[in-house]
Amino acid sequence: MLKYLLVGIGGCLGSILRFWLGTYIGSKMGTRFPYWRYLIPIGFIGGYTTFSSFEYETLRSIQDGQIGLGLLYVATSVVIGFVAVWGGMIAGRAIS
Repeated sequence: MLKYLLVGIGGCLGSILRFWLGTYIGSKMGTRFPYWRYLIPIGFIGGYTTFSSFEYETLRSIQDGQIGLGLLYVATSVVIGFVAVWGGMIAGRAIS
């Protein structure tokens, strides 16, 4: 149960930091210049935290001798992620 609590606290702090940074950059750079809004808070922070978790979980599987499971995790994550983005684009076009 402690692991779940620690993951929840970490996720909460990361989300708050991401929101704060996005708001701070928006107040300094303005929302008319979306390059910074997309580059730093959404792209870099969002991608870094998500991708580093993905890499860590894959590495742990491989280090534990579960190479097949690690490769399956990579393959399914990429395929499911692609399908989710594709589905989101279709849904977005349908409602706009």
